[in-house]
Amino acid sequence: VVSAVILILIILGCLGAELIMTKDPAYMDLLNYNKAPNAEFLFGTDTMGRDIFSMIWYGGRISLLIGVLATLLSTVLAIVFGSVSGCAPEWVDSLLMRFTEIFLSIPNLLLVILLQAILGKASIFSISFIIGITSWPGIAKVVRTEVKQIRNSGYVIAAKCMGGSFWHVLWKHLTPNFASSIMFMVVMNVRTAMISEATLSFMGIGLPIEVITWGSMLSLSDKGLMTGSWWIILIPGLFLITTVLCLTNIGNACREQTNRKESNF
Repeated sequence: VVSAVILILIILGCLGAELIMTKDPAYMDLLNYNKAPNAEFLFGTDTMGRDIFSMIWYGGRISLLIGVLATLLSTVLAIVFGSVSGCAPEWVDSLLMRFTEIFLSIPNLLLVILLQAILGKASIFSISFIIGITSWPGIAKVVRTEVKQIRNSGYVIAAKCMGGSFWHVLWKHLTPNFASSIMFMVVMNVRTAMISEATLSFMGIGLPIEVITWGSMLSLSDKGLMTGSWWIILIPGLFLITTVLCLTNIGNACREQTNRKESNF
């Protein structure tokens, strides 16, 4: 509950950034660069004179957007792939699962970096797309297991006999029954997507520095260390870590709730 409250406050702050920002987050005040937190600049300024307080709320909106977009894409891919595998003949199911296992054997971050290098200059949507298409296999395996258990249920067979297409059966009958089982993984994927974006930006191959996100703010950490400006690293890092921890706790709570329901059943 505490994690949910904190996460909601952060999301509301990011969505209403214009209401609480004290400065233009993109404005470079070269007369006030590397300023420590004070009355005018609540979280200080970075090496380019930008107000970190305003950047936190404005950039958090984009970081959360990337997390949500990537998770939506990976969830849809996982549901479709897992359901096809669960409903397919045995040899097709085995073939699809071998492909999934090969995909899982490749380090995710390495695959993200490779695809980003192929696509070239990063944007919000390209990063969301890359993270989304590389983070579906785990959910797909769970979906496939759940579908294999319920595909021969009476209501599924009845829907097929009444002429229901695969997509009708999938969205109307299968998905509602395994949604709770994958909810914790979906929440965890939001967390993973945000971490991946921050990692790419920290490595210098993520979003351009003019696109403000928590990750792009952390990409200035080397300059912050060289100038002793601890606030440039600490404050964006605290917001990112707090959001990630909140998502982790909420994901674990979803998993415990699902396990409790299954035990009662």
